[in-house]
Amino acid sequence: MSNGKVDRRGFVKTAVGAGVGAGLLNSTRTVHGRILGANDRINLGVIGVGGRGTYLIKWAMDSGQKPTTPAQIVAVSDVYAKRTKVAKETAKCEGYMDYREIINRKDIDAVIIATPDHWHAPMAIEAMERGKDVYLEKPMTHTVDEARRVYESVKKTNRIMQVGSNTTSSDQWWKARKAIQDGMIGKLLMSQGSYHRNSKEGEWNWKIAEAAGPDGKGDDFIDWKMWLGNAPKRSFDADRFFRFRKYWDYSGGIATDLFYHVMAPLNICWGEAQFPYRVSGNGGIYVFNDGREVPDTFTLTADYAKGHTVVLSSSMANDTHIPGLIRGHEGTIMMVPHGKFEGRVESITVTPQGLAKEKFVQKYGSEEVKLQTEPRESHMENFLRCVRTRETPVLDALTAYKAMASIGMSVQSYREGRVLYFDERQQKVTTTPPKMINGDGRATE
Repeated sequence: MSNGKVDRRGFVKTAVGAGVGAGLLNSTRTVHGRILGANDRINLGVIGVGGRGTYLIKWAMDSGQKPTTPAQIVAVSDVYAKRTKVAKETAKCEGYMDYREIINRKDIDAVIIATPDHWHAPMAIEAMERGKDVYLEKPMTHTVDEARRVYESVKKTNRIMQVGSNTTSSDQWWKARKAIQDGMIGKLLMSQGSYHRNSKEGEWNWKIAEAAGPDGKGDDFIDWKMWLGNAPKRSFDADRFFRFRKYWDYSGGIATDLFYHVMAPLNICWGEAQFPYRVSGNGGIYVFNDGREVPDTFTLTADYAKGHTVVLSSSMANDTHIPGLIRGHEGTIMMVPHGKFEGRVESITVTPQGLAKEKFVQKYGSEEVKLQTEPRESHMENFLRCVRTRETPVLDALTAYKAMASIGMSVQSYREGRVLYFDERQQKVTTTPPKMINGDGRATE
């Protein structure tokens, strides 16, 4: 086009029709980003402006007003015309139906991606290869292999990536990390957490705009072909569009939407983020038989090569949580009594176990130690600051990838009905255990 903008129809025909995800994930081009001056505001583009994207717009606008993280939103994009219009008015910026309008703008320094899961990897990789830093809403990606490719792209392009599990910027995880490193609970054994809800409508049954669709007029238009991207082609389905988390083609259900909020902070607590060795996902659709594909009740069990286990529990039909805690041979850290690993808590509690009690009391003067948390910069502020300073953000690509490995493998395990393993040498999911050495679960050469 003569004005330099993306030809939407041509893009959809040649890219989406051919499987845009595969093409972008294997792209090799790289463009350098704009050099920020000391007084320059960071120019942001937001891709995907539904419920979560709208929240991130407001959060980024607020964070951008702070003197330490000056930033402004200059463009938004969504395949649903109404959402684009509303977001454009909210941010007082340009609005596009095609995300590539944002990716190709040389004045944009970073993008915030808040689309359905199946678009995370293609958009993030293309954005980085076009010189943009990326705030990538959780889950990191749709699959484990996509997470690996995103991580490799971060390394190749030297871009900043923050994955948007914003609870990881809360102080309790870092206090737990230090407690474990200081030996307060001895050998790490098991971490547990949960994320339970109970909605009479059924989880993710968000409101459907009846007039909206590919045949919709004006603000009701939805670019369905673009939305599908690398997902299997099918006729427009309003339930799939407005309630995408219920379907495997676009989401991993409980695991990707909710368990990522538990797995990511746990990887911070351990002191060193870790790939799983063995993962199992179990559960089923026990209550909400409304045509959904993902389970309404789900558990994840992951074993790690360093000799500890994670157990996560969730049901969308019962909102009673289990305590969120980290168990060691000599003590336990109570992270959140309600089990839901989100937000900031005032303190975490460390208590000794068994024969370690006497030593613990001698050292700390009590059978219970409360570690007070402190305010930290928000997840968005951390991202914006790192865009400017080029420091590593809180939830960097490698940590996010390792968390995504456990999450993605649990989904694959559930769908395939078998236990899966991660071969760290080859960076891939397998159905047979990698070779062991010295009994510690590490793969041999």
